[in-house]
Amino acid sequence: MGENRFELLTVEVQEGRERLLHTFLLALGVAAFGLLAGFTLTAAIVVMLWTYSPLVILLTLTGLYGAAAGCLCWRLTGLLRGWETLPASVDQFRKDCACLEEILA
Repeated sequence: MGENRFELLTVEVQEGRERLLHTFLLALGVAAFGLLAGFTLTAAIVVMLWTYSPLVILLTLTGLYGAAAGCLCWRLTGLLRGWETLPASVDQFRKDCACLEEILA
């Protein structure tokens, strides 16, 4: 029984590591290309509207980018709150402990 639980834990750790690495690489790619797209879009907007009011344009874009960052930060915080590490292994260990307590009692 202990060997089964250890194998389950090993498999879950491996899957979690692979998923975390894959997620990190995808997030890094999204961030890099999103940053490049944001730079070029900002430059295009500023060049296009420079004759109206450069300060207002830059402050407006700063506000929009700040709001987007705040929204993403809020979503990340919510995601991290719901994070569970190795849920199946923890559940199996709890069941095993309950079963051992019944046997020993």
